[in-house]
Amino acid sequence: MVTIKCPFCGHLDTKVLDSRETDNGAVTRRRRECLKCSKRFTTYEHIEMAGLMVVKKDGKREPFDRNKLRLGVIKACEKRPISIERIDALISEIEAEIMNLEKTEIKSSTVGELVMKKLKKVDKVAYIRFASVYRDFADLTSFKKEVEKLLEKKGK
Repeated sequence: MVTIKCPFCGHLDTKVLDSRETDNGAVTRRRRECLKCSKRFTTYEHIEMAGLMVVKKDGKREPFDRNKLRLGVIKACEKRPISIERIDALISEIEAEIMNLEKTEIKSSTVGELVMKKLKKVDKVAYIRFASVYRDFADLTSFKKEVEKLLEKKGK
């Protein structure tokens, strides 16, 4: 039995009202109800990518952190018409692609490119926001070139 603490009152007894698989079985979504305050909330179970290390540009290594990835994507999608559910699905898609590589280390550049590939399909503005931070555009000209590439592809 799994004990999940109620986020509202802190009580440790909750019951599962509904469970469903999402993102092709990569995530289990559960609706729960607190047995003390009767408030409802949702939990998500994700596959942990234990042991996966991300190799940064400077050569340092750090454990893969889904939450760090999620926060970066949320920041790029800020004030855009993209639901948190879609963002979580996007993160799960990225994780699945990383797992399919079957590596114990992955370059941060590979993760960044995967994020940009997915964001480009979801929202062009979020893509440009993420790319501007990820690619660290040196000046306005390099930023303009990236926007022009997007516009060229849209026209085709």
